[in-house]
Amino acid sequence: MAHFDLTPRMTASLDRQLVFPLLEFLSTKNVYKPEDILKAKVELLSSTSMVDYTGELYKQLHGVEELPAEFARKREEVIAKLMESEKKTQHIREVIENPEVAGSLRQDKMQNLKILNDNYQCTPEMVLELYNYGQLQYSCGNYGGSADILLHFSILSTDAELTLSAMWGKLASEILLGNWEVAYEDLLKLKETIDKTNFASPTVQLQQRVWLLHWSMFVFFDHPKGRDGIVDTFMLPQYISTIQNACPWLLRYLVVAVITNRRRRNMMPELVKIVEQVLYMYRDPVTEFVEALYVDFDFDRAAEKLEQCEDVLDNDIFLTRAVDDFVENARLYFAEVYCRIHKHIDMASLTKRLNMKQEEGEKWVVKLIRDTRMDAKVDFKANAI
Repeated sequence: MAHFDLTPRMTASLDRQLVFPLLEFLSTKNVYKPEDILKAKVELLSSTSMVDYTGELYKQLHGVEELPAEFARKREEVIAKLMESEKKTQHIREVIENPEVAGSLRQDKMQNLKILNDNYQCTPEMVLELYNYGQLQYSCGNYGGSADILLHFSILSTDAELTLSAMWGKLASEILLGNWEVAYEDLLKLKETIDKTNFASPTVQLQQRVWLLHWSMFVFFDHPKGRDGIVDTFMLPQYISTIQNACPWLLRYLVVAVITNRRRRNMMPELVKIVEQVLYMYRDPVTEFVEALYVDFDFDRAAEKLEQCEDVLDNDIFLTRAVDDFVENARLYFAEVYCRIHKHIDMASLTKRLNMKQEEGEKWVVKLIRDTRMDAKVDFKANAI
């Protein structure tokens, strides 16, 4: 399963604190050695300001009771920075958190800054310090505080680059808090901003889209509308191009989203074309299932890949809860294609390919024919369709 684990590929496009949930998930699976996961956690958090938590992990990793002196020094430095930034932003935070002031702010950021400066002595330097304070809160693991501060900064700042950075920070905070409704809205706003911004070069915009696609995994597979959202986003020409050129492994998630969403069954022909185009760069049992079924019409191989898909999905943090949905719907697609090109089907042979027991398979096939109104009938005496 380590061969199919996408964590190593995804880490380059995720903030390090977003990688941590992936490592936490893997620690519950038998994909890597526990000590390797623990070592990765310590290395991951060592450059953050989460000193106390990193220290506890360090003790577990090395089997010690006392931490090196560097941990105490870093802790003092973090506390000092927090206190300093908190003091620098105290006045502007008190002002913008006042309901009357918040209600007087408009869409025009320059006008807002003038109001704050003229009426409340809040300078542009104070606004900039909000960004620094929000980033520091995030680094310390205070995601609620970070989300609030970075939102205030985004509303006030006229610096497009820092505002975009703050939007990324707020999205990460909402993801780590599990606020999926807010995160979904933030994701759509960020997508709109990336698509409309004139970046210095197309490469910069491509990188932004790569990050967006990777970060969106957390939201799409935890939000009720997520499986529609991923199809709507990933199938856009600019994002299909991004996947094909920079991150073909994300095709796994698009395949699962389409197959598990029966309302999007009309997207299957287009999905098959995309899978064909990407297979020379990336393949796994999920994409190979589509290839075997729709490109090669190799039902034995499709059945083999479908069985492998269960393990692949179960060991993927974003897909582990979609295993049953995927298998059920993949069986439907399998049976649909299989029945379309056969006049007479041996029931035992079909149920075996679907990795189902004989009695279970017979009931499933009867239900399939009834629900889909397929032009077929079951001959129980001959055990055939």
